[in-house]
Amino acid sequence: MSTTNSRIDRRFAALKAEGRAGLVAFITAGDPDHDTCLDLLKGLPGAGADLIELGMPFTDPMADGPAIQASTLRALAAGARMTRTLDLVKAFREGDADTPIILMGYYNPVYAYGVDRFLADAKTAGVDGLIVVDLPPEEDGELCLPAQAAGVNFIRLATPTTDKARLPAVLANTSGFIYYVSIAGITGAGSATSDAIAAAVAHLRTGTDLPVAVGFGITTPQGAADVARVADAAVVGSAIVRRLEANLDADGKAKPGLVPDVLGFVRQLAAGVRGARK
Repeated sequence: MSTTNSRIDRRFAALKAEGRAGLVAFITAGDPDHDTCLDLLKGLPGAGADLIELGMPFTDPMADGPAIQASTLRALAAGARMTRTLDLVKAFREGDADTPIILMGYYNPVYAYGVDRFLADAKTAGVDGLIVVDLPPEEDGELCLPAQAAGVNFIRLATPTTDKARLPAVLANTSGFIYYVSIAGITGAGSATSDAIAAAVAHLRTGTDLPVAVGFGITTPQGAADVARVADAAVVGSAIVRRLEANLDADGKAKPGLVPDVLGFVRQLAAGVRGARK
């Protein structure tokens, strides 16, 4: 099965035709609870998210900062598990056949679920891509190559420490887009300068024709706009999750206005991205 002309490919082609970058919005599956998460998920495209990253809850999210760590623990406490993550995607697909969904996280939950079963169930649910942060290119046989064979894009991370010698290995089996992590460190901690991001994106484009999305450290509409001027998409995660967290009561339950407030923030981010014409 081919991963060419996937939903991700079609979305980036449409963005290119519009002459703008996209907004990739991240939320954690099942945070703060399954039903609230589904309402958020369904509302994201209307709020301006062009692609959605859905975090797969895991007990030890080592690449993530405090906000996303807390979100994954909230989700697990509320009963999140892989089957329910896929249920979210399935329910989303009932009303949206076009917006790409990428599952992001760590290999352990996928391995525990069973790779072949996971890929079959993910494809059936309507998952378009995977970002698995702890599987390097040397382990492509574990999940990357099976995913491509199943028709699911496997999206690789490049970082400020990915040098010219390493880049071909990182790009070798990547499809959909390349995700540039703009800072060395965890999610939600600091941000890179626009010049540094522009230089990194230009460097990546010497090795691939794939779209380049930039994430880690984008917290404001202005920050998203700055990235949108030089990259093909801006990825916002921790800032959205922090906005969600601000709408929880003392018991960690969703306050009544959580969904509209979080989607309102996503709308502001989307306006920043859309205003940054190339």
